[in-house]
Amino acid sequence: MVNLDEIFKELKKGISEIIDEDRIKDLIKNFYEKNENFYVKIGMDPTAPDLHLGHTVTLQKMAFLQEHGAIIQFLIGDFTAQIGDPSGKSETRKKLSKDVVLKNAKTYEDQVFKVLDKDKTIIMFNSEWMNKLSAAEMIELSSTYNVARMLERDDFAKRYKNETPISISEFLYPLIQGHDSVVMKCDIEMGGNDQKFNLLMGRHLQRVYNVGKEQAIIMMPLLVGLDGVNKMSKSLNNYIGVTEDPNTMYAKVLSISDELMWDWYRLLSKKSLKEIELMQEDVKNGKLHPKKTKEDLALEITERFYNKELAYKAKDEFDKVHSENKLPSEIEEFSAEEGIWIVEAIVKCGLASSNGEARRHIKANAFSINQEKIDDEQLKLKSGEYVLQIGKKKFAKLKVG
Repeated sequence: MVNLDEIFKELKKGISEIIDEDRIKDLIKNFYEKNENFYVKIGMDPTAPDLHLGHTVTLQKMAFLQEHGAIIQFLIGDFTAQIGDPSGKSETRKKLSKDVVLKNAKTYEDQVFKVLDKDKTIIMFNSEWMNKLSAAEMIELSSTYNVARMLERDDFAKRYKNETPISISEFLYPLIQGHDSVVMKCDIEMGGNDQKFNLLMGRHLQRVYNVGKEQAIIMMPLLVGLDGVNKMSKSLNNYIGVTEDPNTMYAKVLSISDELMWDWYRLLSKKSLKEIELMQEDVKNGKLHPKKTKEDLALEITERFYNKELAYKAKDEFDKVHSENKLPSEIEEFSAEEGIWIVEAIVKCGLASSNGEARRHIKANAFSINQEKIDDEQLKLKSGEYVLQIGKKKFAKLKVG
């Protein structure tokens, strides 16, 4: 027999806030008692071509709901992406071209099924209805909310106070996101906790337009990135992309702090809260080493996006390089003329982005040739084959002459 209390307890794992819990409980209950599906919306603007683990926090919660009756309405905001979500922004974002948006949308569509069940997912594009909206209907939509209420939004309030420009199109963004919920007639909308204003707009507009239901809301916290400080972001280079190769994905997960590891378990792992709590106790009591716990998380995440075999191969490769101090099985190869300056060689092989960075690596005793430390900045390489190495993560083969 299905234990609805246990299902809801697991659903709440990692969630930052739920609005209208009773409605969500009723939806899940009706699925088991009456075999009635319910519809869960998530919207993502394809402003960048790749998804990272931060995006999958919400996707994984949706995958859990799919196991308990949800049909996911995955909305690709190809129309709204050209406006730009103002949530958390301190200035108006540059407009993206339609071609870029459509190209990014295609990669989103391919990547989401690494997490979601394709048979229980409907891909939708908001341009399908927004391009048909007349000027009169857009004016009617804009009349459903007033400027004073819009300026109550924290990011808008700060920008208004600082006399930073706010475009009218940015006021339209939450209205359009809410209008999507009207058209889609969703039962639940999910998003990050920075999206609360926009998510509540959907409830408001479903009331205004007499949809016959008000969407419940599930908000997920933002995943802290590899630096342990900021939210995961490509612009901050503290992310793990869902399309990164298994070796890189595994190694990056192992690089996070022991403290951050538990947040990642709660937000990314399929382990139950009880299992996670028991692991924490075992680590605290010395029965389980934090490194082993982190390795298990790295294996789970890598296996999710690839398979068990590749995940364990990534572990073996990592252990080989970091624990046994051996060279990786595959190293990118480069070539150069005899006499190349070592600093230029480091940059040429992509181990540093500039001569200055290459020098800093040498001065910090982080640079090796054929696994021997090199501190001579003026070194010039003779003919031969070399393995250049920065730390324990960056390798390149260089054929000189």
